[in-house]
Order: sequence, then C-alpha cells, then structure tokens
Amino acid sequence: MTTGSVEQPQLTMLEPQPTSTRMLDWVSTLDHKRIGIMYILTAVFYLAVGGFEALLMRIQLAFPNNTFLSPEMFNQLFTMHGTTMVFLVGMPVLTGFANYFVPLMIGARDVAFPRLNSFGFWMFFFGAALLHFSFLTGSAPNAGWFSYVPLSSKAYSSLQGVDYWIIGLLIMGIGSVSGAINIFATIINLRAPGMSLQRVPLFVWMMLMQAILIILALPALNSALAMLLIDRWLGSAFFDPTRGGSAVLWQHYFWIFGHPEVYILILPGFGMISEVIPVFSRKPIYGYTFVAASSVAIVLLGYGVWAHHMFAVGLGMYADIFFAVGSLLIAIPTGIKVFNWTATLWGGEIQFNTSLHFAVAFLLQFVIGGLTGIMFAAVPIDWQLTDTYFVVAHFHYVLIGGLVFALFSAAYYWFPKMTGRMLNERIGILQFWLWVLGFNMTFMVQHFLGLMGMPRRVYTYADNPGWAMLNGIATLGAIFMAVGTLVFLWNIFKSLRSGKIAGDNPWDAFTLEWATTSPPPPENFPVIPEVKSRRPVWDINHPEYADWKKEKTPEDKGRRGNLAKIAAWSFIASEAVFFLLLLVAYVVFNTKLMAPVGEASSPETLSDVTSSVLDVKRTGIFSLFLIASSITFWIAERFLKAGKKSAFVFSLGLTILLGIIFLAGQVWEYTGLLTSDISINTDLFSATFFTVTGFHGILVTAGVIALFVMLLMGLKGNLTSEKTHVFGAVGVYWHFVDVVWIAVFGIIYLGLLQ
Repeated sequence: MTTGSVEQPQLTMLEPQPTSTRMLDWVSTLDHKRIGIMYILTAVFYLAVGGFEALLMRIQLAFPNNTFLSPEMFNQLFTMHGTTMVFLVGMPVLTGFANYFVPLMIGARDVAFPRLNSFGFWMFFFGAALLHFSFLTGSAPNAGWFSYVPLSSKAYSSLQGVDYWIIGLLIMGIGSVSGAINIFATIINLRAPGMSLQRVPLFVWMMLMQAILIILALPALNSALAMLLIDRWLGSAFFDPTRGGSAVLWQHYFWIFGHPEVYILILPGFGMISEVIPVFSRKPIYGYTFVAASSVAIVLLGYGVWAHHMFAVGLGMYADIFFAVGSLLIAIPTGIKVFNWTATLWGGEIQFNTSLHFAVAFLLQFVIGGLTGIMFAAVPIDWQLTDTYFVVAHFHYVLIGGLVFALFSAAYYWFPKMTGRMLNERIGILQFWLWVLGFNMTFMVQHFLGLMGMPRRVYTYADNPGWAMLNGIATLGAIFMAVGTLVFLWNIFKSLRSGKIAGDNPWDAFTLEWATTSPPPPENFPVIPEVKSRRPVWDINHPEYADWKKEKTPEDKGRRGNLAKIAAWSFIASEAVFFLLLLVAYVVFNTKLMAPVGEASSPETLSDVTSSVLDVKRTGIFSLFLIASSITFWIAERFLKAGKKSAFVFSLGLTILLGIIFLAGQVWEYTGLLTSDISINTDLFSATFFTVTGFHGILVTAGVIALFVMLLMGLKGNLTSEKTHVFGAVGVYWHFVDVVWIAVFGIIYLGLLQ
C-alpha cells in the first residue's frame, strides 16, 4: 500500500473492475460496499413491510367504529410496525450507508474488520427473519414496540409472540454492537494520511457518534430483554410487582436505551444533510467545529433525559425537574445545527435539485418535531398530552420528517456514486411533493387529534365528528406517501436501466468518495490520497482555490491505535454497561428482601441472608484463583514479548487452569443452591443472583476458550513477539472479566451498597 497525493487525471481514468453477481458471491462477500448494499436492500424490503402494516392501521382508523381489523390484529400490527421501522429499517439502512461510504470518505480500502462486518449483517438478517416468522406461527408480538410489562408478561401475552420479539431483538442487538465496533475502529484507525478527526466529513463524524451511542446504549435494552426472557421462561419476577418486582424498572431500562435510540437514528441524518447542503450551496459548511462539537454534546446529554418519557409514572418532583432541565438543554446543540445549516444556505449559489428539496424539507419538519419535543419537557404539558396522538405526531415528525427525508436526500445525492447513473429529476420532484403533502397530511393533523384527547394505541374510536375527519385526512396522507414510495422505486428501476451516465463526480462535490470511479472499484482507491483540508476533492479540482492555502485546519499527528485493542475496549465498554445495569437491578431488589405477597416483610438485611445461603469464604477462595489468573496472564504476556516460548506456554496454561478452577467453584456453588431448592424463580434474590453470576460465568467461559486458542497458536509458533496485539486484546478482555467479578463479589457476597 502506498500513500501520496492523487492526481485528478488518474482518478478519472479508473475503470471499475468487473464483479460477479452470483448469489453465492453476495452471500459470502466481505466487501464493505456489497454488505452496505445488502443492508440497504434488506431495509427497503422491511420498509415495504412496515409501510403496509401502517396502511392497514390507517385504514382501520379512517372511520369510527371500524371493524376492518380485530383488536388483537391491530395490536400485533402496531407492535410490528414500530419494531420494524426502528430496528429493521432505520438502523440497518443507516448502517448500510455507513458501510458503503465511511471507508470511501476517509480514504480507506476497507473496513477495519471485514469478517466482523459480515457477521453483524447476518445477525441482523436472521434476527429480523425470526421476528417476522412470528406471524406465521399465529402469535406475533402484541405488547407494543416498547413491550411494557405487565403487557409483555406471561400473564397477558401467553403465546410465543413476545418471545420471538425478545430473541429477535437480542440477535439483532449483537449484530448492531458488532457493526458499531467495526465502524468505530475504522474511523479511528484507517483514516487517510493527513485526515485528522477535525478534517473528517461530517457524515463520518456523525457515524462515529452513532457508533459510541450504540455501544453504550444497546446494552441497556439487552439487559432488560434478558431479564424479561428469564421472567417468561424460568418464572423469575424481575418485572412482576405481585412478587416484589418492578414494572417501572422495565420502563427505566427501556428508555435508557430508547431515548439515545432517537439520536442513533437522527445523528446520521444530520450527517447526510451536512454533506448535501454545502455541495448544493457551493460553499463549505458554516461552523464545522460547532456542528461536530454539538454532536458530542448530544451524545452526552442523550443519556440524561430518558425519564422524560416517564413523567406520568410519578418519579417525584426532584426527578421531574432534573429530567425536564436535561430535555430542555439537549435542544441547544440541536438548534446549533439548524442554525449552521441555514447559515450555509444563506448567500450560497443554490442548486435546487431533488436532493436539496428533501434537505430543506428536512430542516422545516425536523424543527417542528423539535419544538413539540420541547413542549414535552414541560412536565404539566407532558401530563396532559402523554399517551395521546400528539406524541405520535411528535415522534414521526422527528424520525420521518427528519430521518426519512434525510435518507431520500442522501439517496439522490449518492445514487450516482453507487451505480454510475443519475436518478431522474422530474420523477424525483414528483416523489418529493407526494411525500411532503402526504407526510404533513398524515401527521400534522395528529397534533390536533392529541389536543382533542384522542388516545394513542386504540384500534377504534366512537363516532366523534372531529376525530373522524382528521383521521380520514391522515389516512389519505398515508396513501400519498405510499404512492410516493412507489414512484421512488420506479425511479430507481428506470435509472438503473436507462439513467443518464453520472461520471465520477457529477455534483463537483468535496469529499473523498468522489475521488474515485462510479461505482468504486473493489479496492476503492488505486493510491491512498493525502488530505490537507476538509474538502480534499475540491482542493484537487480547484487547486487555485484550495482550502488548505487559505484556511488552516488541525493537522493529523499520524497516531493510529491498535485495531485489536480498540475492538476489545469497545466491546468491554458495551459489556460494562450491561453488567452495571444487572447489578443495579440486584441492588434495587435486594436492599431489603421482599416477603411473598400476603406475608410480613422480613427485617433481615441482605448480608444476614447471604451468610446463611451463600458460602462467602469458599467463594472468596475461588475468587482468588480468578484474580491470580490476571497475574499469570500478565506474566505470560511479558514472556511472549521476550520471545520465551516455553515460559509463555506454561504461564498461559496456568492462566487457563486457574480460570477453569474458578468455573468449577461456580458450578459447585450452583449445585449446592439447587440441591437446597434455591433456583432462579425462588425469589428476587435468587433471580438476580443467578442472572448476574450466570452471565459472568458465560464471560469467563468465553475467555477461557479465547485463551485456549491463544495457547494453540503459541504451540504452533503462530503467536510471536511481533504479533502480540491480538494477545494483548484478549488480555484486556480477561482483566475486565476479573474486575467485573471483584464488583460482583463485593456487592453480592459482601453486601456492599446495601
């Protein structure tokens, strides 16, 4: 691999290499561009599915007292529509664009971990298929896309629909975290020479922020899903108030994920708009640093506002004040972006094509969604409007008026790069107006429905003239959007067959993806370009006006981290959040042990009970074996770096043995508890104990397997002193496992924090 400046004549002469279109090649591909396309196509398929579900619901609600759908079918469609649009359309389509364009925009030949990238896609694919397989069983999930308990408990959802929902989301969650780790490592480590983090395109910057959010937010949902599945399958009571559990805890954990999820979806949309507006305004983005920094602020504040979804639960005055203030503050960095986009348009040489039409519509509609969101930050207003159609209108103005319009803008902007052909502008403008009219007809009226008191999640309503008229308008608008989507698909089909040849850079755009052929060759770039500014292709095409000559940006210091350790630390951050929330649940439920309903509460503290149920001394001894394994691993790592093979093998083998001894101690403890009729469904102590220690045992087992693989590599001579980075990454994981156990032992066995 060579580096250096890329001459424009070189770039224009490149021809894409012929590629096979056989199905097997696509299924087995590791090419980030093909994987990106598969993400996008799968998301388009589920867009059709989710859109059809929405149309059925809108037909049901078009008239009062309608019997088109049964209540059960409406609840199933309501649940699957929300789940499909959030998890099967929004997230994967953004991952698809990230897969395709992030390596191109940073001047990389590929993503950091191609196999992990492929793994992430297929986990998403099969998780989505499993979720929709529930329809074929006759028991699709029916508890809403947020699956509040007790609606999602066995008592109210006895069929397997909710189980499919849980398992499908867990599988897709694993895939999403895998993809986020890959994108994070790619951006951090594979940037072209000269491309500092303050020179990366804003779409790349937003994808970096999204990756951080996914890594840190999805574990909250995964921990809640794991506990709900244990409730349903093993009879525990995490979320059963009749047995001491808490239904509100589910809401906390879901929205700890759910509100960052809004920014997981909208931040990439911000990035797309930040690429489109400067190009078609013919000027650099106004206030690059403010746009990037405000995204960091959104990531930080996004974790502190989840409970504004729960004002009606009764959290107390101080909690309400805290989350209300946080919700108001998060509007500031979002407003900064809107100001910067508007300032970029102001005074620019506007090229009003279809892409920019959608971008401007995004600005207007997202502002409406943001303003209604600020209204919900006021607790008294929230009390009046929560669970009304006003919430539905707000949510859709943010995610459809925002994200979907940004996606359409990006599709018209990047389609030439992906296919080598232009989309038809006349058809594009027709689609634009169908969507603008249809969207605002559907969701603007829902604000008024909410103010008139129409509750959300109802399958029908009484003969109320005001409600009936507005619901009829909303249904007509939904039909407009459906027709607009068909027009868009026709435009794609027509353009692929006979569209105008695009050329390499039809927009005279600024970023590196436009510095190669359309579509790009398998290796992306024949020569890795050197970056001197935030608009490297502008510098190439207009050397007399090159940005680097008149505007200095922070230099790239050339530092690049170790890929294996970046991946390991990212995974550890995700797992740390998962275990933190499991331990929080343990502390919440076991500060005082709850007696069964109808009996007097026990005054015994947790430490009193654990002393009679758990053998703290024995577990402490086995814990020493696990802690000692960190020491022996450190010694093995020193021997590996020194090239002492036999000493390395002995130390690593000892580490594995110590880990196995610890696992044997855990099996011994479990056997004793089960023999004493203490199982996961006995009470909340046993449920939280077995869940926390069980998941830790899974981590230790995975670590032992990884260490064994390292041992085999060492014995075969494939692990040398020059290849210590992978071993170091495994070490980071193993030390993390030990640290987690120290926290578990202190909280559960020693009764700390009780």
